[in-house]
Amino acid sequence: MIGFILRRILVVIPTLLGVSIIIFLMLAITPGDPAELLLGERATKESLDAMREYLGLQKPLYVQYGLFLKRVAQFDLGETIWTRQKVSVEIMERFPATIELTLAAMIISSFLGIILGIISATKQYSWFDYASMLGSLFGVSMPVFWLGLVLMLIFALNLGWFPMSGRLGVDIDLTTITNLFVLDSVLTRNWEALRSALMHLTLPAIALSTIPLAIVARMTRSSMLEVLRQDYIKTARAKGLSEFKIVLKHALRNGLIPVVTVVGLQFGILLGGAILTETVFAWPGVGKWLYDGVVKRDYMVIQGGCLLVATIFVFVNLIVDVLYAIINPRISVK
Repeated sequence: MIGFILRRILVVIPTLLGVSIIIFLMLAITPGDPAELLLGERATKESLDAMREYLGLQKPLYVQYGLFLKRVAQFDLGETIWTRQKVSVEIMERFPATIELTLAAMIISSFLGIILGIISATKQYSWFDYASMLGSLFGVSMPVFWLGLVLMLIFALNLGWFPMSGRLGVDIDLTTITNLFVLDSVLTRNWEALRSALMHLTLPAIALSTIPLAIVARMTRSSMLEVLRQDYIKTARAKGLSEFKIVLKHALRNGLIPVVTVVGLQFGILLGGAILTETVFAWPGVGKWLYDGVVKRDYMVIQGGCLLVATIFVFVNLIVDVLYAIINPRISVK
């Protein structure tokens, strides 16, 4: 197991190196001049040249890329063009908000998706099976930004049940420890802040969870149907075991292997896909920050943000591979 983990960690290095090359080249060939965006259209040629020199844009591409790798190796992602703050500092300020939103969406999608998938598999071709699969198809096909706007219109604007944007009410004081507002509210026993944080989190988490919920539900149903047809399940039924015990103890454990893969992949995708949700709900996370960086052509922000998402995605996949052996010890990790 330890050797397997070490080998997978070694694979991470060339993977992230390839990602960094792609990100750097895509930014290099994208039209636009960061210096002109920063100084404005009326900037003089001398000031533009000075800004390009300051940003290192006049150096050859391989030199710029080498300097970027050197900064990354020193855990220095550079400074943003617009605020002149370190990219790592801005990421640390906004990353907890994205993690909180992503975790909430994954909890909703995993919990409901697995339950819907199990019930659909055990009641195949029933009205519940058809309804849940139709709902899954609707969830996969529905644009996240459109659903977010609909939820805001109905539950925030018309009914007034939930706030439209932000993470916490403006009249709420919260002592931050981890910058995860829900967790900080529990740690400081600030129940008013906890209620406000959950109310602000509900709509964006629901909007973000629809696509992974649908995928997890369909994958769980498919996997459970395959497992329930195996001979050992028929043997368990012949021995007189209850259907509840057969499904949860014998079938679900083997059926979870592909589901865990999907959940891990969806978690990584949500970290990058939260851009639309954070933009719609004005959620102050990495997604919204990265979107603003793209609009402003802030090279450091785009490079740092994309590299962060790629790193998390790779390590999530590593964790998923390790979970295989934990869920089913018969699986050999080599």
